[in-house]
Amino acid sequence: MIFHGRIFFCDMRFKKIYIEITNVCNFNCSFCFPSSRPKSFMSVEDFSMVLDKIKPYTEYIYLHVLGEPLLHPRFGQVLQTAFDKGFKVNVTTNGSLLHKLSDLPDDLIRKVRQFNISFHDAVENVLSEQWGIYFERALGFVNNHAGHCLFSLRFWNEGADGVSDFNRFCVEQINKYLSVDLNPSEVLSKRSTTIGAGLFIHNAARFRWPGQVEVPSVVHSCYALRDHLAILADGSVVPCCLDADANIKLGNIFSDDFESVFSSPRAEAIRQGFLQHKAVESLCQHCGFIMDK
Repeated sequence: MIFHGRIFFCDMRFKKIYIEITNVCNFNCSFCFPSSRPKSFMSVEDFSMVLDKIKPYTEYIYLHVLGEPLLHPRFGQVLQTAFDKGFKVNVTTNGSLLHKLSDLPDDLIRKVRQFNISFHDAVENVLSEQWGIYFERALGFVNNHAGHCLFSLRFWNEGADGVSDFNRFCVEQINKYLSVDLNPSEVLSKRSTTIGAGLFIHNAARFRWPGQVEVPSVVHSCYALRDHLAILADGSVVPCCLDADANIKLGNIFSDDFESVFSSPRAEAIRQGFLQHKAVESLCQHCGFIMDK
């Protein structure tokens, strides 16, 4: 950032930008954020406009905030639009609809940089007698595209009640469909396990959304507005992917100049605060996903 008199110049580049193409989901997770925003899908035309505006500031987009991106009725066109504009695309999904991507050409799917599959979502949304078909479909997709895309298989429910049997079943299904021989106890005791080239299992505790932390803390640091920000389905620009209700709305990408949004006085105060290990916004002070260093 360079200030000269009253003229503001921004040379900001983001490591990634989250784009929520829909906040509609086919799962109802107890731990998910209960957003009050109207349910919507971002049109392909609006998505294309978003990409044009963010193009100078990043190469990487993540189709994720709330919602299940694979529910988007024009998901294939969303991908094609992003690839045509030169973006590297990462998709976060609950895994339940991956089999439906078989309707799309393999060469389109295999341009996706990374799929993050949140297996922990299924434990309370898929009946136990249907776990087998859920994993057959999801891991069949992984097996078909492994080696072309990166895959992060996520069990982000460490310490939650009633998930031990499910997590062990997950690892057993990974062994079955990906032809590996993993020890479930060993895998579930580690943060990360490499299964193969570009194929990983990641464990983590279930995190709490901003506002769910009862005791606020000002002394924190975060990468929000330093290496990423998020754009919601209605165009709202927010500091990070955890501001799921646009509590810190910096502007709207459909109507505002993008650079003026992320370089506004409020955005700069947030960014400079985190550089000094200080959370200046109340929502950030009540966030459990902030770095300690």
